[in-house]
Amino acid sequence: MSELIAREKPSMSAYHRHLVVCTGPRCTQGESQMLFDSLGEKFKAAGIDKGALRVKRTRASCFATCKGGPLMAVQPDGVWYYNVTDANMDRIIREHFVGGTPVEELIYHRSGCNT
Repeated sequence: MSELIAREKPSMSAYHRHLVVCTGPRCTQGESQMLFDSLGEKFKAAGIDKGALRVKRTRASCFATCKGGPLMAVQPDGVWYYNVTDANMDRIIREHFVGGTPVEELIYHRSGCNT
């Protein structure tokens, strides 16, 4: 039987939504990474960097749906967005993250959770 290795338990601040951005190089040639890098300031400006509406953000290397990027998934809402340009991201922040209404024309997939 193997021994358990003692490790410090990580901690995480509470969040309302988790945004996963595909930063793989196949469909966006760096646009996704630039988008990801801009989110800190955008979230702060919208007031969703902390508090009850906080959005946690994470990079993923590939969604395996390489068309129409930049791509991102919003959990627990189960909403997957495509064509997330800078202007479209501003709209998603304003309408979905702050206002609570997903931007329908930018959604390419929905999973099992209700939005």
